[in-house]
Amino acid sequence: MDSRKVSRAYSETVTSFVSTSATADPVEVDSGKREFAARLAQAMDARQLKQVDLLRVARDRGHKLGKSQLSQYLSGKTIPRKGMLHFLAESLGVNADWLLNGIEPMGAQSDSESEASPGSIPTPTGENDGESDGESDDANENDGENESDDESENGHAASDDGTQGIATGKFNPEGKTMRQFKKSSKLDNVLYDIRGPVLDEAYRMEDQGIHVLKLNIGNPAPFGFRTPDEVVKDMQDQLTECEGYSNSRGLFSARKAIMQYDQLKGIPNVDVEDIYTGNGASELIQLAMNAFMDTGDEILVPSPDYPLWTACATLAGGTAVHYICDEQANWYPDIEDIRSKITPRTKGIVIINPNNPTGALYPREVLQEIVDVAREHQLVIFADEIYDRLVMDGKEHVSIASLAPDLFCITFNGLSKSHMVAGYRIGWMSLSGNKRIARDLIDGINMLSNMRLCSNVPAQSIVQTCLGGIQRSQELLVPGGRIYEQREYVYQRLSAMDGVTVTKPEAAFYIFPHLSEEKFHITDDDQFALDLLKDKHVLITAGKGFNWEKPGYFRIVYLPRKHTLHDAMDALEDFLSYYRQ
Repeated sequence: MDSRKVSRAYSETVTSFVSTSATADPVEVDSGKREFAARLAQAMDARQLKQVDLLRVARDRGHKLGKSQLSQYLSGKTIPRKGMLHFLAESLGVNADWLLNGIEPMGAQSDSESEASPGSIPTPTGENDGESDGESDDANENDGENESDDESENGHAASDDGTQGIATGKFNPEGKTMRQFKKSSKLDNVLYDIRGPVLDEAYRMEDQGIHVLKLNIGNPAPFGFRTPDEVVKDMQDQLTECEGYSNSRGLFSARKAIMQYDQLKGIPNVDVEDIYTGNGASELIQLAMNAFMDTGDEILVPSPDYPLWTACATLAGGTAVHYICDEQANWYPDIEDIRSKITPRTKGIVIINPNNPTGALYPREVLQEIVDVAREHQLVIFADEIYDRLVMDGKEHVSIASLAPDLFCITFNGLSKSHMVAGYRIGWMSLSGNKRIARDLIDGINMLSNMRLCSNVPAQSIVQTCLGGIQRSQELLVPGGRIYEQREYVYQRLSAMDGVTVTKPEAAFYIFPHLSEEKFHITDDDQFALDLLKDKHVLITAGKGFNWEKPGYFRIVYLPRKHTLHDAMDALEDFLSYYRQ
């Protein structure tokens, strides 16, 4: 159909609406508008587009389309004018005459109609359709109409057959929608709320010009912690030597320095070939879980935990079984709870020491008890020790692998926190102890390590510099040092707040307060975090995000400077003076 036929069809349809309105029952008049609305909604669903997406396309192409105007089209109150009809048809990849009155295949384009470029339509934004995002309402349309809710529960538009995801194209000639793609079901039980919905809301607020005090992520650089100049200079000088792949395990110089560091920590039976560098320890945690876990296998993980461990075990097909860390015992692991969680399917145990999110540092005797349990049940030990160089109060970090020469251990570490180079992405894992019982597992680790070729080579080049010589981060951990003083300030402020209990952390830069059930009646940690963000513009992470089921807990990162922490603590204290769930 050429453009003249579309124009004539439009005129005939509008004339029909006008003449019918004077002679027919109003129900018949409205039915044509409702049918148009249904076709418009059908086309939008097929492309997985929401109202806000069409509004943005209209704005980008210079069309004046307001949110109330589009809402009225979708609610069947009016039909668009000819120019707007062509814009909607083109954007949705359908025939304009089909959209107007339902004739011809809905996906058939006339020769004179230009096809919508797949790149011209945005994918669903996840925002509420009610957000205007700067679009103006058409002055000729009535405002105040409610917009339709075309979203499913997970924030994506849903098609008629219940599938979800991003549409990959337009209608085919038979009028059938293209195949839709959903996220993998392996992600159904995966949690990582450190960067979750509450953070998304914080980003939205910042986009509106609202300043947010962020106490949610342990990222030193934004808070003024700088990488030592010597480290930056060494990377700069070696860049031209880091342009190719390294050995899949890593540069020899880096692995040699790590091996020597492990020896100083008392970790037994570690050779250069037992060390693997990674793009942060996070990559290696996932690699190790994929190599270790089979479907149905169980691994003991602390609660609260760093949620990546639970997520990676789940993605690998296994089950993370959480053992309790006891708040009444300085957040140390509950040995009896560990014993009670072991089944014939239990293959390993994860120890996060120093702990994130509690900041607890486990003493030698507690670690020895864990080793005894692992030895009794022949478990592999996975030791996350990324904060081992951020210990305060004159305490000493003990590597659990040093206590288990007869067991197979994998120890994870890195430079992101201790040397303030989180963005460089450099971590490592060391295989130690009884490697004879894990030969096949090590073959799997080697295979996965080879598949990713190698880790970031420029970052590997600074490992030797960072692990040798003076550890400048130690200056931050003694009285007068930034991390020490900021911990003291936040701990004192929280301890003085009515209805708040908190254990003083001994390492890292996290603290995990508890709100009184009797006073605050917290039943939903996420809602608490969201309400604090909206009321006081302070961003924290809810305790639930660390696989801690008891409500009323949250994590604070005390990396910001003291004046920022002062503002945040004042805001939190005022919020708690009136907040109840």
